[in-house]
Amino acid sequence: MDFYLQGLALGLAYVAPIGMQNLFVINSALTQPRWRALATALIVIFFDVTLAMACFFGIGLIMQKYAAVQMAVLFIGGLVVTYIGWGLLKSKVSALADIKQMPGLGQTVWQACVVTWFNAQAVIDGTMLLGAFKATMSHTQSLHFLFGVISASCLWFTGLAIVVSIAGNLITPRVLNLINKICGAVIILYGLKLLWHFTELV
Repeated sequence: MDFYLQGLALGLAYVAPIGMQNLFVINSALTQPRWRALATALIVIFFDVTLAMACFFGIGLIMQKYAAVQMAVLFIGGLVVTYIGWGLLKSKVSALADIKQMPGLGQTVWQACVVTWFNAQAVIDGTMLLGAFKATMSHTQSLHFLFGVISASCLWFTGLAIVVSIAGNLITPRVLNLINKICGAVIILYGLKLLWHFTELV
């Protein structure tokens, strides 16, 4: 149980800071019906958990070993992430009815994948963070720890979607547009950061 709690605490500390995944879930909870916001959160959880497992078992080492793979992820990820942020900057909600327009399921899955798996820095950081803990544990202990990390992802993203969805009922189109632009600007910064790392490697 101690290793599960350690994984839970570390997992919450890892996903709680505002990043691309959180911005994606927050924007979904503000702009879509609650059931769709929860569905989006579940999709993000899937990609977050698979990334955590991949990092835990060392896929990030591939990026460190093969520079070409890392450069490809940085370049493609930077472009796609910047494009998503630009889309948020250009979006405009003129009436509350506008928030009922939902992207297709395939688009939601693709965007959730991008904000999770195309973040090369998250893959590397996750590998270093989770891999360091795995190296100090037995097989059984590491499984308990990983389950704690997975639980943190499930609790955080579903809780975030529910809380923001409930509070979002009080938000006007003007506030929503402001939030969209802030989220878009932050996401663009993430994308530019990835592209900057790419230029450094070149």
